[in-house]
Amino acid sequence: MIPTVPQSSALKWSYRAYVTLFFIYLALPLTVVCVFAFNNSVFPSLPWEGFTMKWFFGTEAPFIGVFHERSILRSIGTSAFVAVWVAGLAVVVGTCNAFLFVRHDFRGKGLLYILMLLPLIIPGVILGISILVFASSVANTLEDATGLWFDGLRPGLILVILGQFSFITTFATLVILARLQKFDLSLEEAALNLGATKWGAIRQVTLPFLMPAIVGAGVVAVLMSFENFNTTLMLVGSDSPLTITMFDKLKHGSTPVLNAVSLLLIIVSAALGLLSLMFQKSK
Repeated sequence: MIPTVPQSSALKWSYRAYVTLFFIYLALPLTVVCVFAFNNSVFPSLPWEGFTMKWFFGTEAPFIGVFHERSILRSIGTSAFVAVWVAGLAVVVGTCNAFLFVRHDFRGKGLLYILMLLPLIIPGVILGISILVFASSVANTLEDATGLWFDGLRPGLILVILGQFSFITTFATLVILARLQKFDLSLEEAALNLGATKWGAIRQVTLPFLMPAIVGAGVVAVLMSFENFNTTLMLVGSDSPLTITMFDKLKHGSTPVLNAVSLLLIIVSAALGLLSLMFQKSK
């Protein structure tokens, strides 16, 4: 609604009701998932059998909790490993991309910018299949030519990292680019006039200004890596990240342990988001 345009009371109440229902629609499924993580039943559904923490700390079947489920813990470690690599690569390349698009003018800049945005509209399954087919073709060609085995180009963690990096970098670039566009170039010029080198001015003036966006881009990259399923499914090998492991368990029947994992992910995601906001406000 536009505040400067007169609105009737009925329209105002309708708008408020719409906003309220919208947020209920968003929050209700998450609330249900969290609640049934504490249900004393082997099924994540009604009836309610009582409150329990077994789905977090249980050690005896069928109540094996998250912290004692080896496959879940292993997949969390795998997801964390992938997320750290993806976030690191995405932030570094995204920062370079931001400087390229903001500070330089060259022929084909618009086309290159469009190509960078393409991963945002390409379905994750298509992106994963394309990377898998391309990597397999390169691996087959190299193996035929050299007689060596190129494991890194076969389904596995390296391809998962490259697959997630291929589209998460776009988000990191946009976050950092938006911040860099607000930077006052006169600050760099002042540093140069005071005797700083070009790299010294960027390191001491520009990068500190970009740090909130860099941290925010890193948090976004980590969260997107953890939750990615479509692209990862096409590229995964024997070491499965968390989303793939949860999907495999779901195929054999859902239990509240998946609700418990989901609750932990919600808490960690919210904590990372709050820390990112607090860091940005402190700068």
